[in-house]
Formats: sequence, C-alpha cells, structure tokens
Amino acid sequence: MLLSDTVLLVTGSTTGIGEAIARRAVAEGARVMIHGRDEARARAVAGDLGAAARYVVADLLDPAAPSQIVAATVDAFGRIDGLVNNAALTTRASLETADLPVFERLMAVNLRAPLFLIQAALPHFRRQGGGTVLNIGSVNALGGESNLLVYSMTKGGLMTMTRNLASTYAAEHIRINQINVGWTLTENERRVKQEEGLPEGWEHRVPTAYAPFGRLFEPEEVAAHAVFWLSRAAGPVNGVVFELEQFPMVGRNPDKAV
Repeated sequence: MLLSDTVLLVTGSTTGIGEAIARRAVAEGARVMIHGRDEARARAVAGDLGAAARYVVADLLDPAAPSQIVAATVDAFGRIDGLVNNAALTTRASLETADLPVFERLMAVNLRAPLFLIQAALPHFRRQGGGTVLNIGSVNALGGESNLLVYSMTKGGLMTMTRNLASTYAAEHIRINQINVGWTLTENERRVKQEEGLPEGWEHRVPTAYAPFGRLFEPEEVAAHAVFWLSRAAGPVNGVVFELEQFPMVGRNPDKAV
C-alpha cells in the first residue's frame, strides 16, 4: 500500500475531492484527520472510515483554525506526516461583480489558510526528518474563467507558494507539490451548474471541446493521483505543479467546427 504508516490531514474532506482523497488514503494504509465545517458530515465520514480516521471541525476563515487543526491531528495520532490543502471556496466573481467581502473570504480560505497550515505543520515535519504537502489547485490558476477571477487569483498564488516553499525546504526533505485539477464532477459542481442554468443531466452531454474523453473527471480519479504524490513512490520530486486535465494546457488549438 502506498501510504502505510502515514498520518495525513486532509482539509475540506467531508465532501467532493477531499472526501475521495481521504477515503483513498485510508485504503492505501494511512490514518487520516477529516476536516470540515459541518460536524454531522465530518462525523459520518470519519465513522465510515473506522479506527483509521478522526475528525475536527473548524472554519478556515478563522485565523486560529490552521494551528488548531494541526494540533488536533497530532493529539489524535501522535504525529503528522502529510498535509493536503484541499478546502477552498469557489464563489463566483468577475471584475464587475467582485466586492471586498468576497475577495477577503476567498483569499482567507484558499490562500491564507494553506500557508498557515504548512507553517503549523513545519515543526512537526522537522522533528520527523521530513514531510509532504499536496496543494489542490485548479487549471484556473493559469488564467481562469471570467466569473472565477478571484478564485483563479487564489489558485495562482497557491501555485507560487508551492514552488517557493518547495525550494526553501527541499534540503530538509519536505516535499511540497500541487495538482491543478481540471473539470471534476463533484456533487457540488453538478448542483452549481444546474443553478447557473444548465439542464438536469448536463454532465452527460459535455462538449468534447471541454472533455475530449466525453466525460468529466471523477473525484476518485483525482484521489488516485493525490495518493501517489503523497507517497514515497513519488521519490524526491518537489515543487511540481501537475496539470490534471484531458488535454494540454499549453499550445492547445482545438479543431474549429464548420
């Protein structure tokens, strides 16, 4: 198993990609701290995973939350070997609709919290002679959709942070990498797209320009990639931003319909 004898903290792991990562990590031998804002959901996921999981409830808008979550993980399992910064807000905002509260909320959860979670984990990594961080980004970090301006900015900042910290701490055997995830079919994404006007069942009729394989990624497929980057199988690879998409993000020029 890829993650035997490993303790992981996965933020935002009560739904979607985070939950899939937590479940796959346990299947690969890890013990996992489940994190979310909804206690009932967190308790249910942790309960389903049995003795290999615990849960902590905290809102990453609270500046004190990162240190509390890391401390809860160490208290529960005795150490922390890896951190998955998955929790994020996807609030829609363009240049014309963005306001200060939206900007500050997205920056706080999507960028500030990952930074200070890593900061809180760092002393524990050092005592153990190393550690692993996986930041869950988005292909929107490379530019993004017009109504995801602020979200895209946070993911771009996360990308820079990943590379900066990987360079800084590599000699201490602390690996920090990022997956820039493409369009993934979570329950939240299905619901949001219907709220934005797409018909029920839209996910079965995605144009090939957006999904050449005729479907979107499933959270479990993202999770499979995540556990590799968290595992020793990834070796010393560090500071990588891996684009998890169905097509090349650079130089792509799709055929034009006539």
